[in-house]
Amino acid sequence: MMRRQLNIMDTPTSVDCGRDVRFRRSFRTLMECMVPACCAFQQSEALFNDSCNTVTGTFLGYRNGRVSFCIQQDTKSSPILLLEFAVVTSYLAREMQHGLLRIALECKGGCGSLYKVPVWSMSCNGRKVGFAVRREMSENDDSVLKLMHSISVGAGVLPKLGENFNGDDLMYLRASFDRVIGSPDSESFHMINPVGSSGQELSVFLVRS
Repeated sequence: MMRRQLNIMDTPTSVDCGRDVRFRRSFRTLMECMVPACCAFQQSEALFNDSCNTVTGTFLGYRNGRVSFCIQQDTKSSPILLLEFAVVTSYLAREMQHGLLRIALECKGGCGSLYKVPVWSMSCNGRKVGFAVRREMSENDDSVLKLMHSISVGAGVLPKLGENFNGDDLMYLRASFDRVIGSPDSESFHMINPVGSSGQELSVFLVRS
């Protein structure tokens, strides 16, 4: 694995995301509102279900690629849930321009842990946008999360890592989230805004009907 130094961004900053001016402004707005192995999934999930009410949530995506959403107990733990959304990073950034992003994920029937559901229908701010798919960690995911373990809150662009990463910018948004358990069939995650930041509202809902 190629080792590269990570420039940690823990204060508001500007990110040049290329020629797309509209997207660049959207992503800057997002950052101004913000100021952390597959075999470990089951063990981590058991601990998570027992004790964790505040978690680390991370959005990762190439500018023109699909967004992944990762939930961890903390920045150094294995993911409890890793989802790939149908939408691309630029779409998600545009949806957040006005300070509100509500992602609703719904599945039909079944039982057991919500974190084991393979496919969800997805809505973003009330509009259907396709599906979200649960996936296992890849080697690239593992490398990125290890690189980010010291980042607790922030947004920015990661350096390009090794030959397995394409030439696009890999962007991230990481924050603490309040975890709210409504029932065995409903759960939600609500972003905690840093003290002194503007009121960005970002929530992810998991609902089994």
